[in-house]
Amino acid sequence: MYATTMDALVQALLDGDQAQAISTTKHLLAAEVAIGQILAEGVEVAMAQLDAKCTIEQFNLLEIMLCGRAVMGIMKELYPPDMPVQPTKAAVVVATLEGDVHDLGKNILKMVLTASSYRVVDCGKDCPVERLIDTVERERPLAVGISGLLTTVMPQVRRVRQRLAERGLSYVKVMAGGAALKQATAENLNVDLVAQSAFDGLHYLEQIVGGGT
Repeated sequence: MYATTMDALVQALLDGDQAQAISTTKHLLAAEVAIGQILAEGVEVAMAQLDAKCTIEQFNLLEIMLCGRAVMGIMKELYPPDMPVQPTKAAVVVATLEGDVHDLGKNILKMVLTASSYRVVDCGKDCPVERLIDTVERERPLAVGISGLLTTVMPQVRRVRQRLAERGLSYVKVMAGGAALKQATAENLNVDLVAQSAFDGLHYLEQIVGGGT
């Protein structure tokens, strides 16, 4: 029953059926399935399948938008906007860089970090590198989280660490994720971490906050 319901959630997300996705999520929550499981076995599985289709031949913007809307619908079920969360941990600045107007991955990361008591500063989508750096200089965060669906933003991502160093902000960690960026290595993007999911990013931050490596 559990596996069947989770499979139904993945299919609803891939179909872009927001109503069905929300209904299935409510069933899982009522069955006391943990939020982490719903994200890992439902949302992340659907996103991975969608990522795999993001090739030049199969890239379908409408399909991505519908899936994104469905994902955000269930994310709001899992993390209600009015859920009382006190930001007791470090700040994290998130952005989708200039040239990419897709912010699904960024928004998921923002919700997961906010629910985990981080103070998230959102620079939005299509964000110029200089605006991102200005925000980091003002907010003095623990890390920057960059999301990218399109490969065209890779050169922008590679500039971030250098620009941070030029402002005396080299201590700020740089995380990258998203369909395009996940295909690259941390060395290639000149970042500290290439996250395969929002929870990869969260785990990395928790290690830093906890004094791990």
